[in-house]
Amino acid sequence: MMRALALAAGFAAVSAGQALAQDIAGAQKIAAQVCAACHATDGNSAAAANPKIAGQIPEYLHKQLSDFKARSGQKPARPSPVMNGMVAGLSEADLKGLAAYYSAQKLKPAAAADKDLASLGQKIWRGGVAGSGVPACAGCHGPAGAGMPAQYPRLSGQFAEYIAAQLKAFKEGARANDPNAMMRGVAARMTEGEIRAVAEYAAGLR
Repeated sequence: MMRALALAAGFAAVSAGQALAQDIAGAQKIAAQVCAACHATDGNSAAAANPKIAGQIPEYLHKQLSDFKARSGQKPARPSPVMNGMVAGLSEADLKGLAAYYSAQKLKPAAAADKDLASLGQKIWRGGVAGSGVPACAGCHGPAGAGMPAQYPRLSGQFAEYIAAQLKAFKEGARANDPNAMMRGVAARMTEGEIRAVAEYAAGLR
């Protein structure tokens, strides 16, 4: 009986692995045909308006892709005039495959351009802002910005402009797909200068 169960589990694992491999192979084609114009085939976007997604945590990528997709007549959890259309025709297997494919690509990190601003960002990243109740970013995103699966994304090496734009979107409520409104609560207590500082510091993390 135990041997049969072990064999069944082994076959299931092999089947799941083969299915994922097929999803990734298909995702590479989708990446080249659909995603490359904005994110590049390897996930290293050249434009700060489009995030670098190479090396991102796969569970996080999958959640964002899923949130961009409208389901059963409902509005997408993450509205985007561009991304909502891009994922509209993709299947769940496509989304999982893309997440796995891009997470496996090597990140070509951005860099901090303003050292003074990054210095302030370092203080906030490591210790928060006690006076306004802003927690340390490192508590969720890690000391080096590597993120923590599956909820907290990698921010190290991301474009500072993109990080700042997302924090502002959370602050203004334009982006609301964060579990338990966590990021909206944090960003609401941050000043524009603090947002820029944290974004600058994260861009330079490795």
